[in-house]
Amino acid sequence: MTVGIKVGSITDEIGTGDFFHSFYSTVSGRLEGRWGERFPSLMHLYEGKLPCDQAPVALAELADIRSEFAAFSPDRVIWDIEDRAKVPPWGNEISADITSLANYFVTSTGRDLIDVLQEALEASRDERKVAEIVRY
Repeated sequence: MTVGIKVGSITDEIGTGDFFHSFYSTVSGRLEGRWGERFPSLMHLYEGKLPCDQAPVALAELADIRSEFAAFSPDRVIWDIEDRAKVPPWGNEISADITSLANYFVTSTGRDLIDVLQEALEASRDERKVAEIVRY
């Protein structure tokens, strides 16, 4: 099953549910004490929907995540916070272009996930529309 982020009539493809969960697992496991402790708005988006009035806060949280992820090597990814023994299906076979967790997460369409989330949250803020995680 594929996951995307939808704002209005536009949906941007993210990838598998496991891939998307890995991003949030890594945020929580590397940057927070517990799920949603430092980044509650962005973590709320993971639950399904984020109201447009929370988009500015989520954008600030996302900027902090990108900045802090830059200090972590790609091997620090957490595939599943509930089962840390799980590893990505590709293991350690990643592109040499991936230098840190800040650019580790690449969508199934080849885009940087943090960029995709940022663009969607900016659209949510500017168009005053809810950002929604969809499965298809």
